[in-house]
Amino acid sequence: MKEKGKQIKKQNWNDLAIFFILLVLIIILAIIRPVFLTPNNILNIMRQVSVVAIIGIGMSYVLISAEIDLSVGSLAALAGIAATMALKSGMGMGISMTIAVVITVFCGLLNGAIHTFVKIPSFIVTMGMLNIARGIVLVMTNSYPVTGLPDSFKMLGRGYIGFVPIPVVVMIVCYVIGYFVLKYTKFGRSIYAIGGNIEAAKLSGIPVSRNKVLIHTISGLTAGIAGVVLASRLFSGQPSAGNGLELDAIAACVIGGTSTAGGVGRLWGTLLGALIMGIITNGMNLMNISTNWQLIIQGIIIIVAVGLDRIKSSN
Repeated sequence: MKEKGKQIKKQNWNDLAIFFILLVLIIILAIIRPVFLTPNNILNIMRQVSVVAIIGIGMSYVLISAEIDLSVGSLAALAGIAATMALKSGMGMGISMTIAVVITVFCGLLNGAIHTFVKIPSFIVTMGMLNIARGIVLVMTNSYPVTGLPDSFKMLGRGYIGFVPIPVVVMIVCYVIGYFVLKYTKFGRSIYAIGGNIEAAKLSGIPVSRNKVLIHTISGLTAGIAGVVLASRLFSGQPSAGNGLELDAIAACVIGGTSTAGGVGRLWGTLLGALIMGIITNGMNLMNISTNWQLIIQGIIIIVAVGLDRIKSSN
C-alpha cells in the first residue's frame, strides 16, 4: 500500500510538472511575442498540433506496451499519397480516405504480426517498414507531389466547425475514443499489464500475442488518419510529408509522462506533450529562428525528455 501511495504521489508531481512547463512557456512567449496569444495564432497552433497528437494516440499505446513504432511518419505519408491519388483517379472522398487508412492499418498489422510471431524486435520491424513505406511513396509518385485535387478535399484540413478547425475536432474525437478504450476496456488495461510485466501478463491469461498485433494495428490506424488530415491541410500529396513525425510523436508521449520502459502513460499527457512541442515550434517561428536551429533544439528536447524518463524509470 505504501509503495502504491508513493507511485500515485510521484505521478501527481509529474502531472503538475507538465502543467507548469506549459504555463511557463505560454507566459514567456506571450511576453516576448504578444501576437502569440491572438486567437488566430492559437487556432493555428491547435491545427498544427493535431497531426502529431493523433499519431501520439497510437504511439502511446505502443510505448505503454514497452514497444516502439518508427514507421508512423512514413505511414502518414503513404496515407496522404494513397488518398490523393485515389481522389485524382475520380474516386469519391469517403472511399479515397477509407482506402488510405485501410492501407496503413494493414501495414500496422504487419508490423505487429512480424514482431510478435517472427520474434523480431519492434524497433527493427518498424524501422524496416519506415523505409518500405517511404520507398513505396517515392515509387508511386516518382518523387513528385500529387496535385489537381477537388476543392472539397480542403475541408478536412482547412475547414471549420463553428470557429474550431476540423483537424482539432478530428483530434478530439480520436482522443475521446482512445481514452475510453485505454481506461475502461479489458484490452486497454491489458496494454498496461503487458508493458509492466509481460510474463505476469501471460500467466494471468492475457492474450499477449493477439493484443500486441492489435496495438501496432491501432498505431497504423492513427498514422493513417493523421496522414489524410495532413494531406488535406497541404491540399496535395507530398512525398516528403511526415518526415520526422515519428520522433515528434515519441517526444510528445514522453514529455506527457509515457515511459519508454512501458507500463506507464496517459493519453491526456500525450496531448499536453504535443501541445508543448507545438508551442515551442510556434514560438521559434515567431522569433524567426531558422528551421536548421529548430531541428537542433527539437533534437535536444527529445534526448532530454527520454533521458529524464530513463532516470525516473531507474529510481
